[in-house]
Amino acid sequence: MLRKLSLALAVSCASNGMAWAADVPLSAKTDLVSVYQEAVNNNADLAAAIAQYGAQKEVVPQARAGLLPNLSGGANVSEVRTSLDQPSGTTNRDAHSYQATLAQPLFRADRWFQFQAAKEVNEQAALQLSATEQNLILQTADSYFNVLRSQDNLASTKAEEAAFKRQLDQSNERFDVGLSDKTDVLNSQASYDTARANRIVAQRQVDDAFEALITLTNRQYNSIWGIRHDLPILPPVPNDAKAWVETAGRQNLNLLASNYAVSAAEQTLKQRRSGHLPTVDAIAKYEKGDNDALGFSNPNNLPQAYGGNVEQTTVGLQLNIPIYSGGLINSQVRQSYAQLDQTEQQRESLRRSIVENTRDLHRAVNTDVEQVQARKQSIISNQSAVEATEIGYQVGTRNIVDVLDAQRSLYTSVRDYNNTRYDYILDNLRLKQQAGTLNPGDLQTLARWLNPNYNPDKDFLPPDLAKAAEEQLKARP
Repeated sequence: MLRKLSLALAVSCASNGMAWAADVPLSAKTDLVSVYQEAVNNNADLAAAIAQYGAQKEVVPQARAGLLPNLSGGANVSEVRTSLDQPSGTTNRDAHSYQATLAQPLFRADRWFQFQAAKEVNEQAALQLSATEQNLILQTADSYFNVLRSQDNLASTKAEEAAFKRQLDQSNERFDVGLSDKTDVLNSQASYDTARANRIVAQRQVDDAFEALITLTNRQYNSIWGIRHDLPILPPVPNDAKAWVETAGRQNLNLLASNYAVSAAEQTLKQRRSGHLPTVDAIAKYEKGDNDALGFSNPNNLPQAYGGNVEQTTVGLQLNIPIYSGGLINSQVRQSYAQLDQTEQQRESLRRSIVENTRDLHRAVNTDVEQVQARKQSIISNQSAVEATEIGYQVGTRNIVDVLDAQRSLYTSVRDYNNTRYDYILDNLRLKQQAGTLNPGDLQTLARWLNPNYNPDKDFLPPDLAKAAEEQLKARP
């Protein structure tokens, strides 16, 4: 009796014998958008970035405070002992005073440039937070589709194990009736043992992928929706690397943040250079207290005069001209020049990296588009090769090694196909991130192609491939 192992049969054996999540109710499954919402609400890195921005934006009111009026008050209580020669005698009494001082900076160039630098730093911090939020979109998609990737790889590995197990059983049967030698059994056993070991590793990779998803969202997941095989695989729009690079130059969030970092360094340099300039403040001061506390003179040298209270109001301008500070200002200026140069070089390095990554990802997406179709055709060809090799083995023109190699190539092509599909999805999102256009709407678009009833053990392969392989095999002479 002629026995052939088709891919559909192997999938059926794997699904029935080793179903991964058959007992999980559909209500327990989670879609991509829900996972992203959980990440936004619970991701520790995002929460830390929001807190960091909350701290960084305070530099603006702190710098502005240096330009606004400063009002201070104080009081003084002391004991005064006075000794007089004429008339002779000593008096002891308590002295007290109160004062309030209002200072309004009129010309403080250093503080003005410090305020301008603070505003640039605030804009930089806001863009860095936006970049973190945007990166969370990519992290969510990467973790989500890595789970699906690992599930599909596990499903194909289990199907491969089932195929080799069936081949081992067939080799034993042929050996028992004298149609093959012990070598066939040993080769089949070795292939089955390897497939079993690979399946164990693949199962661990699924668990690791789910663990990464839990780390991202602080939520436990039993199962997630799978991506449909009819997801459109299309080149990027526009399919022009130069256009993507130009968009990245205008909109990449990290690059925009680096522009503000350079502007902040320029303002800091101006602040340091203005340390050579004079400062002018308007001062208003009010004091009230007795003579002893305020230090007023007593022209009549009368003891009783010390008990009087005095009020004093002072209004004026205060000019301060820096002359020499031990070389501090010149050193700070040189330091700021070096820091500005450092910031500009870091921006240029980031710009070059963004240009490179954008071009690479544009090529990657186009390559993924071609690969998905090629990998799909490779599955059809390899399935036909398996069936043809098994027929040759039955009639004696092929040996067991040929059969095992053909089966191994088949399941390798299945895994390559699925990996390329997920690479296409993630490379698209990475390209948009480099261009600065990635947003939650991209996840919502992908979510429309998710299947809530996706079962990795049955759906890891396009449903039309088995039929296509049979037709291709029949068409051969």
